[in-house]
This record gives sequence, structure tokens and C-alpha cells, in this order.
Amino acid sequence: MTKIKEKKKMGLTTRIFAALLAGVVLGVVLCYFLPDGKIKNDIIIEGILYVIGQGFIRLMKMLVVPLVFCSLICGSMAIGDTKKLGTVGARTLIFYLATTAIAVTVAITVGNIINPGIGLDMSTISTSGQTVENMEATSFAETLLNIIPDNPFKSLASGEMLQVIVFALIVGVILAKLGDRADTVTNFFSQFNDIMMEMTMMVMNLAPIGVFCLIARTFANIGFSAFLPLAKYMIAVLVALALQCFGIYQILLKLFTGLNPFRFIKKFFPVMAFGFSTATSNATIPLSIETLHKKVGVSKKISSFTIPLGATINMDGTSIMQGVAVVFAAQAFGISLSLMDYVVVVGTATLASIGTAGVPSVGLVTLTMVFNSVGLPVEAIGLIMGIDRILDMARTAVNITGDAVCTTVVAHQNQALDKSVFNQDN
Repeated sequence: MTKIKEKKKMGLTTRIFAALLAGVVLGVVLCYFLPDGKIKNDIIIEGILYVIGQGFIRLMKMLVVPLVFCSLICGSMAIGDTKKLGTVGARTLIFYLATTAIAVTVAITVGNIINPGIGLDMSTISTSGQTVENMEATSFAETLLNIIPDNPFKSLASGEMLQVIVFALIVGVILAKLGDRADTVTNFFSQFNDIMMEMTMMVMNLAPIGVFCLIARTFANIGFSAFLPLAKYMIAVLVALALQCFGIYQILLKLFTGLNPFRFIKKFFPVMAFGFSTATSNATIPLSIETLHKKVGVSKKISSFTIPLGATINMDGTSIMQGVAVVFAAQAFGISLSLMDYVVVVGTATLASIGTAGVPSVGLVTLTMVFNSVGLPVEAIGLIMGIDRILDMARTAVNITGDAVCTTVVAHQNQALDKSVFNQDN
């Protein structure tokens, strides 16, 4: 019985942290205490650690196309149902996409102020056959043209994510429009999406091993110089999340509804805490709907539509992580990003958030797509992953707060908000 209890306590978060610390220790030992030689350099660092670490990265890449494709189809099927609620759907969608774009902009701005990647030189680390010098970012004009797929199956096979996103959105909207006539196809994509969610969780269960090898190899190559940039990266993400949650959202709430932001935070805080502890937006859906109805005064007719939709397409916290991660990786690998590159990042991260499912750490999978949009090496994700879970918990709280604020605003605009309930003490 004791062993079973201990096994239950050792969750994924604990294992990833343990792997991170163990990887740091091994990397430091290899860097400072083991002499250079064939065993250290060729067998351990560039052999065992490299193969296992890169194997995990490839598993992450394997998930990207099918996961995003299926999630987007399911998400856009939900968007297609907006006609049932008239203007509610359109207002919700515009609010979600606008706040996501703001979130990425905030993240990039904070990232460039804090400069988390400065002082970390990863340009010497090999990047799966590519060197930093020969990696070129796609121009803005080409990105615009690449949005339209000339062959969707080719786009899926080659991982052209912007084309995959557009094709998936169109398919999802058409499936929603056809309704019962396309039940077979709709069920197929819904069930395949469930399969991809399960596969994502299986791969994430291997994260401790992957993190251990990636972190150990990184520290073996660069030593203690990685500590400060990682701390700065965490600070940058947390600062951007706080600005979005307690700044942007509350300003929008006050502007559009006139409600007291402090009272709103006080009433909704238990849901935020629950989202933080579970690190999954989907798990908070029932609690969010109930809390908004009983404590804020939002009609369930509105919240039962906007909250599940938000759990699918509104991932501002994830977008913030991706924005800061782009700045971090660009600085760490010595890659200069232009203003147009940042515009592409804002657009790609906003679109990627639509396909980010509400399960723990899945934002790391779509981060690959954001990196690829401006030619950044995905190896930086391995460094980020070790400390991502605590950030994942924080950004989940931001995600569900954004959903709640949008729901309250839309309810107010549609005369479905009872302010007397909101003004009552709990």
C-alpha cells in the first residue's frame, strides 16, 4: 500500500523537476570534472545523451501536424456553431483572437526588455543537421502566399503548418455547416483528436527522460552559464502573464462592463487556483461555468458556449510563453529577428493557440510550429521544457481567466449579466 501511495505522489511534474536537477548535476560533472576524451565527448555527450534527447524532440515533432490538424478541425467545428447564438459567437471569437494577439505582443515586449537569452551561447550546439548560419527565416510575403495550400496532403506531409491551419479551419467550418450529413467524418476527427490527446500524454510521460538528456548535454557543453538565462526566462514569462491577467484583462473588463476588477478577481480566484493546480483548461470548464453563474451573474446560456470554446481556441497564457520563448531562443542562438519576423510570430502564435488543446504542456508541441515560422532551432525547447511545468500551471490560470473575462463581457453586451449577483458578497 505504501509503495502504491508513493507511486501516485510521484507525478509528472515531480519527475520532470527531478530529471531537470539530475540533468544539471550530470551536465556540470561532465563539463567541469571529467576530462575531454572519446568516452566523454563521443560516447556520453554526443552519443547517449544526444540520441535520447533528439529522439524525444522527434517524438514531439511527430505529434505536431496530426495534433494541430485534429484540434483545429474540432475547434473550428465549435466556431461553426456560432450561428446558433447569433452575434454572441462572432463577439466571442473576435475577443479571443484580439486578446491572444495582445498577449503575444506583451510577451515579445517583455522578452526584449528582460533579454532572457543574452549571455547564453547555444550557437555551438548542433541543431539536427542544421547550423544557425544556414537557417533562414521565411519572408513576410512568402508567409502570406504560403497560407494557401496548393496541395493540402503535401502540406500535411511536409509539415507546412500555416497551410495546415487554414485547411483545417475550412474543413471544420464545413463539417459544422453540414451537421448530421457529415456525422461519420465529424466523429472520425473527434475520435482521432482523442487518440492524439492520448498519444500526447504518452509522449509527455517520457519527458523526464528527454529532459534529463537534453539538459545534461546542454550543461555539459555550456556549464553554469545556462542558469541566469533560464531564471530570466522564467521571470519574463511570469511578468508577461501577470500583466495579461491582472492588467489587460481587468482593463478590458472595466471598459466593457464597468465591473470592479478586484471584486471579479476575488470571486473567480478559486477557479484560477484550481486551474493552476491541474494545469488543464478543460478540467476547469464545469467550475468556471458554475462560478460565473452563481458569483458573477452570467447566464449559463452564454457561459456554456463561450467557456468550452475558450478552452479550445483561447490560449493567451500559452501564446505568452511562446512569445518569450522566441526571444529567448533567438538570443541564445545569436539569431537576429526583424520587426516583420515578430509580426509573423504574433500571427502564427495567435493561430497556433486555436489548435492548442487544453491539456498540460501541449503548448510545447505547437511551440515547434512557432519556431519554424521564423527559422529558430527547436533544440531550445529542450532547455525550456525542464522548467515549463510550473509556467504551464501559471499560464493555465491566465487562460481560464481570459475565458471568464470574455464570457462576462459578452454576457453584458447581450443583457445576460445580472450585476446584482456580482455585487453581492460570496
